Amino acid sequence: MVERLDDLVTIRIPTPLRSYTDGAAQVGVEATTVGEALMVLGDIHPGILERVLAPDGSLRPFVNVYLGPENIRVLHGLVTPLTPGAVLSIVPAVAGGAGGKDRRLAELRRRIVEVTPAEALARQAAGAALIDVREPDEVAQGSPAGALRLNRGFLELNVEAALPDYRQPVITLCGGGVRSLFAAEALQQLGYHQVASVLGGYARWQAEGLPCEVPQQLSSEERERYRRHLAMPEVGEAGQARLLDSKVLLVGAGGLGCPAALYLAAAGVGTLGLIDDDRVERSNLQRQVLHTHGRIGQLKVDSARASLLALNPGVHIETYAERLSSANVEHIFAGYDLVVDGSDNFPTRYLVNDACVKLEIPNIHGSVYRFEGQVTVFWPAYAGRRGPCYRCLYPEPPPPDLAPSCAEAGVLGVLPGIVGLLQATEALKILLGIGDPLVGRLLCYDALPGRFSEFTLHHDPLCAYCGDHGAFPGYVDYAAFCRAAA
Repeated sequence: MVERLDDLVTIRIPTPLRSYTDGAAQVGVEATTVGEALMVLGDIHPGILERVLAPDGSLRPFVNVYLGPENIRVLHGLVTPLTPGAVLSIVPAVAGGAGGKDRRLAELRRRIVEVTPAEALARQAAGAALIDVREPDEVAQGSPAGALRLNRGFLELNVEAALPDYRQPVITLCGGGVRSLFAAEALQQLGYHQVASVLGGYARWQAEGLPCEVPQQLSSEERERYRRHLAMPEVGEAGQARLLDSKVLLVGAGGLGCPAALYLAAAGVGTLGLIDDDRVERSNLQRQVLHTHGRIGQLKVDSARASLLALNPGVHIETYAERLSSANVEHIFAGYDLVVDGSDNFPTRYLVNDACVKLEIPNIHGSVYRFEGQVTVFWPAYAGRRGPCYRCLYPEPPPPDLAPSCAEAGVLGVLPGIVGLLQATEALKILLGIGDPLVGRLLCYDALPGRFSEFTLHHDPLCAYCGDHGAFPGYVDYAAFCRAAA
């Protein structure tokens, strides 16, 4: 085994040929003649030998090879003997100016498959990923419908998260068909097996009348604020725009609603609704992080609104300083994409459940007790799998002695923060359409041992509200229902 560079023959690679050597300026080989050294180089880096030697094996007329300072043509040609430590230099003819660029493009076109925009559209319809590698200001003018938008500067950093299957066919597109060749080469080097580039780029795509769309664009201030989201392929600009267009209703501006609302506002959820008829009390401040000492006595929804807008003035806050009831629930829930249930009493939980089932809105449930918390998503209409509603899990409420309130039993101040943030996480996953929501799964947290547990929840086909009967039974007197169960 060769262990020292002094034992190798060094071949210096000129810039025009370094694309064959992955950018390496020199390559070490074991060889006893110049011809053998070049053959070994060709074995290590396929494609380069054809650029140096003619088909008959002779040195191409526009390439010289030097051993030290001497041209091998005046020595013994390709049979010139070599000793360990010898240095060979490949020196091709260079015209200067733009010739290097032209040769580079010609080389790329020999190695990268180019397809017409119509062919690219057909491949996209068959499952290929079309990547628009142009800059954001170019994409703002229009982009192929359904394309991934990963600009060239961050392509290698982001593409693997967006396209984890290296066997999936990939097509790159730029403005005119040049940058996409370099992008395609980069994808090949990352290990993607089937890569092509669009001839003529977006200019030709548009000229041929193929499907285009104008993506919603973020302002410069929004780009700065949500930069960490934009760097994630799972979110990106399209996902952030989706969040800004989303509407989330939080039932309760207390222990769970405060942390959930805080992080949903920070994430850029465009509209947050807050419903709570309580006022801030001093005892709330141990855990309800949107409220302050100076706001004691204020309506919780007003206090929360002030804190959320101070954090992110770009979100819209709707407030409902009223108690949720059968009479107003559908009016308030209308237009929201999902509900985060941070209520602290059973009548409201059952009402929220029943309305969400009827309206087919995801219900992100959270609850806390002393050192323990629970999170799940009640969403029987979820297309991914059939999950239960709250009534499937708890057909009737427990008696008061088995479920005392936080006011009676207490709660560790940080626990609502943990559970509320888990609720916010589920909300963002659902809004973005990523990950696996907690539908049919109950996540439990016990702070004392620091342990999470997960339990499977099953849909009850006989459930009066989400069962297979198909008829919504209507709202009830929820306070009476809970009293009767007790």
